[in-house]
Amino acid sequence: MIEITNLNFRYGKQPNLFEGLSLSEDAGNIVGLLGKNGAGKSTLLKLLTGLLEAPIGSVNVMGENPIWRNPSFLEEVYFVPEEYDLPSVKIAEFVKANAKFYPRFDHSKMGKILSDFELNPENRLSKQSYGQRKKFLIAFALSTNCKLLVLDEPTNGLDIPSKAIFRKVVASSLSEDQLVFISTHQVKDVENLIDKIIILDQGKIIFHESLWEISEKVAFSTVTSLEGSQCLYHEIAPGGFNIMKPANGNTTEVDIELLFNATINGIKFN
Repeated sequence: MIEITNLNFRYGKQPNLFEGLSLSEDAGNIVGLLGKNGAGKSTLLKLLTGLLEAPIGSVNVMGENPIWRNPSFLEEVYFVPEEYDLPSVKIAEFVKANAKFYPRFDHSKMGKILSDFELNPENRLSKQSYGQRKKFLIAFALSTNCKLLVLDEPTNGLDIPSKAIFRKVVASSLSEDQLVFISTHQVKDVENLIDKIIILDQGKIIFHESLWEISEKVAFSTVTSLEGSQCLYHEIAPGGFNIMKPANGNTTEVDIELLFNATINGIKFN
């Protein structure tokens, strides 16, 4: 599905953001793309969707170079950016005008997700709040049934009930031939959704594993004392410490936030 090889990229005369970056990812996964501000997350998403071109290296998505912007590529990719502009039209009018560009668009799915998000198709997009417009874009993206869905900070602007609905509709709307990239700082919003994690730091991929692989290696727990805990990494928590330790056959849920902080701080557990 995605193959990036020895990619270099920079903005203008700035130092390289990516240098020799390589990445391979298959369909059937929901990938969480994590990193600090400026790590290159949004740039990587734009390279994957053909909004930016890398001068050195190759980007191959579904057998095509994204920058060519072929119709056969564009009808299988949908990108929900963090910041966006929408026309001053009704939701139903936007769907009628744009759904035709996606051969597998599912109008019944669109109606169901709009209902889940409590959005009226007769609502004018320009009159909606930031969060309501974000919910509409998520609904439209999922309804395209594109093979590659790219969501940049999808839960920004959503209230707590809407975040729960977001997780439900994403989990129930995808098929095995799709690949989803979710770039976010709000890891708690997506930790029950994603099945693979990529961590970018200073333009390099420093972590790329499935949650299953992680849980085979390390366990996560809360303890009142670090003594005798075999702790690999810890953070202070109410009543004690949140820790990572060798799994030793003990499978636990993955604390993605703790994992991210440990990885950024150079902790190795391979």
